[in-house]
Amino acid sequence: MVNPSMEKRFTMKTKDMILVALFAALTAVGAFLRIPLGISTITLQFLFTALAGVLLGAKLGALSQAIYVALGLAGVPIFASGGGFQYVFNPTFGFLLGLIPTAWIIGALTAKDHGWKRVALACFAGLAVLYLIGVPYMGVIVNVYLGKGLTLWQILKSGMIIYLPGDCLKIALTALVAPRLVQALDRI
Repeated sequence: MVNPSMEKRFTMKTKDMILVALFAALTAVGAFLRIPLGISTITLQFLFTALAGVLLGAKLGALSQAIYVALGLAGVPIFASGGGFQYVFNPTFGFLLGLIPTAWIIGALTAKDHGWKRVALACFAGLAVLYLIGVPYMGVIVNVYLGKGLTLWQILKSGMIIYLPGDCLKIALTALVAPRLVQALDRI
């Protein structure tokens, strides 16, 4: 016999399952809405990751991003440049890994307050985590695996600085729409 409290802890509502799958799919779509720029591309993945964190919360938001990354590693071509396990050698894979804790951080920081200021601050914290994981990963792959010999400045410029204005726009958009979306989801 299953302990009812254990069963309750490990069950997920149908609504939650649908939303987790939806945000994994939206993040995949966001990978294909892109603008090529240097060794990376501008995508909408961070926007959907941030929305997943705010709307689904820390655990489910992170789960949606983990499912997205797992599907891509399993070979489904949902990353910006394809998919498959060999993608771990792509300089931008660290950013994909970073989506998981990014969604968790944003979800944790907005758990009790979905106001636009709180959402914006949480998104900036999540973005910092994304860059703390993605930029060093990019540096290791580019310099160690690919042997390019880029300086720290070149890595920061090509992996972070050129993307900051676009990321700020994504944060502003998230801060504007997330509070309304939270209210709409609460009514469902």
